[in-house]
Amino acid sequence: MIFANKEYFLLFLLLIPYIWYLYRSSKKSATMLVADTSGYSKLPKSLRQRLMWLPNALRAAMIAMLIFALARPQTSSSWGTRTAEGIDIMLAMDVSTSMTLTDLTPSRISAAKSVAAEFINNRPDDNIGLTVFAAEAFTQCPMTTDHASLLNMLRSVGTEMAESGILEDGTAIGMGLANSLSRLKDSKAKSKVVILLTDGSNNCGEISPLQAAKIAKTYGIRVYTIAAYSGKLLSVPVQVGGTIQYIHTKDQVDEKSLAQIAQMTDGKFYRATNSSQLFSIYKEIDSLEKSKVDIKKFSRKNEAYQIFALIALLLLLTEILLRQTWLRKLP
Repeated sequence: MIFANKEYFLLFLLLIPYIWYLYRSSKKSATMLVADTSGYSKLPKSLRQRLMWLPNALRAAMIAMLIFALARPQTSSSWGTRTAEGIDIMLAMDVSTSMTLTDLTPSRISAAKSVAAEFINNRPDDNIGLTVFAAEAFTQCPMTTDHASLLNMLRSVGTEMAESGILEDGTAIGMGLANSLSRLKDSKAKSKVVILLTDGSNNCGEISPLQAAKIAKTYGIRVYTIAAYSGKLLSVPVQVGGTIQYIHTKDQVDEKSLAQIAQMTDGKFYRATNSSQLFSIYKEIDSLEKSKVDIKKFSRKNEAYQIFALIALLLLLTEILLRQTWLRKLP
């Protein structure tokens, strides 16, 4: 909670002489004159006598609450600007239908999403975005520090994009990389990184992987490439007529091109044959250098004086009630 008019707290200085005055007045308040008071000294005090100070205390507390209300307390659910250590990162993820294969547990796409989500959670100050690609590429989420929104968009990513025709099926590694570069080329961050994950070879797209790598090098963007596949003989379901048949095949992953992309851009090439290796790869990338970025958040303040005004009113009513009834003093 913040206060918009903090200068009103100076009014608390006036409470000091007022409380002193109330204290002195309570000591002088005799209601009956007698020749000798020694007979009263040993009499026990009733609860009412012990609480005769309470109305004055309630009045002082009421004034204090009014001062808090005048100072305009405000709650803030706001955006601000702060400087944090971070880098600008684009995740480029293959969503072609081959990513449904289960040599990585529970599937290639599920393992990739799970590890990427943990990577995002471990880097709260970084600008991170997401590109998905099959035969085409598009930005699923631009770079942002709003990682809750990014994670929601990551959860909606799946191979059904290619299966349902949202994206044409295929593997356009060059297009996926180029799309990510378009988001990073104007970045002012000291470190700009693309983490590209695929399980295939480039077989379509207007830009080749090596052409995209040259563009990345021009802009000083490092590319970390990950080949996510086990290399084992796999049973792949194929629809033949009205039935599903399984054929045995091995992945055709162009590791040479992925390694060249990484080498050209001062990045690194990795091969993940299981989920634990994939986790270790992201862990290593997590140790990248960091640079300062400005994080901007929208600011909205809500007035909160009402609670203090309400408490002041209740204190005043309680004081009046006690003075006129149980704690009433005779002239």
